[in-house]
Amino acid sequence: MPTHTQTAKTKRPAGADRPVQLTDLTRRFGTGDRAVTALDGVTLGFDAGTMTAVMGPSGSGKSTLLQCAAGLDRPTSGTVTLDGTPLDGLDETALTLLRRDRVGFVFQAFNLVSSLTAAQNVALPLLLAGRRPDPAAVTAALDQMGLADRAAHRPSQLSGGQQQRVALARALITRPAVLFADEPTGALDTRSSRTVLGLLRGLAAQHGQTVVMVTHDPAAAAHADRVVLFADGRIAEEIPHRPDATAVAARMAALETRS
Repeated sequence: MPTHTQTAKTKRPAGADRPVQLTDLTRRFGTGDRAVTALDGVTLGFDAGTMTAVMGPSGSGKSTLLQCAAGLDRPTSGTVTLDGTPLDGLDETALTLLRRDRVGFVFQAFNLVSSLTAAQNVALPLLLAGRRPDPAAVTAALDQMGLADRAAHRPSQLSGGQQQRVALARALITRPAVLFADEPTGALDTRSSRTVLGLLRGLAAQHGQTVVMVTHDPAAAAHADRVVLFADGRIAEEIPHRPDATAVAARMAALETRS
């Protein structure tokens, strides 16, 4: 993985080989008769060097799971442990710092700054954290994504797949403990999707990265080590050992029929 100057970087706790652990997690919205339970007592862990796909019908709780696991939303009850640190004991400032240093995000919308080059977009998280980006590390991050020759290009000069790879490089420049990807291939064509999914797969298999991906696409989920299916805020089923897309689609169809 690319390296960079790590001044003021959060030190990873010893023995934190499960970067994300959710225990008895519940998230409710609203009160009284209008209360909605988005997560209902979920216990789930994500090990280092694994890629997990999270799927489920609309409203099943998968997006809320990602938001709570990433520290973007606080659960109603239960605990989230991120890179060895329980999030419930952190104030907003400490939580923001932990997310900045130890969490990477990739979304369906690439969220690149249009006025910046690819290299400048990748370096942006370091600048925002008050660090001086190492140009060699930025170049290495782009090279890892197959974009070393696009460093000076702005987003408008890149294809959708290339923009998503820049977003991946940007998410990884801080060497996070976990990468959360929310529908990362939703805006891409089939060829670009395969490229991005292959990169995510390689991050887990070759670089020990923990990848948690929310997706609706069985073909995307088939790249993961396991698939976790949600329904009504609970884990409905886990499919281990990299199932094929047909099997995932069949399980999803069964869930949607019941919901």
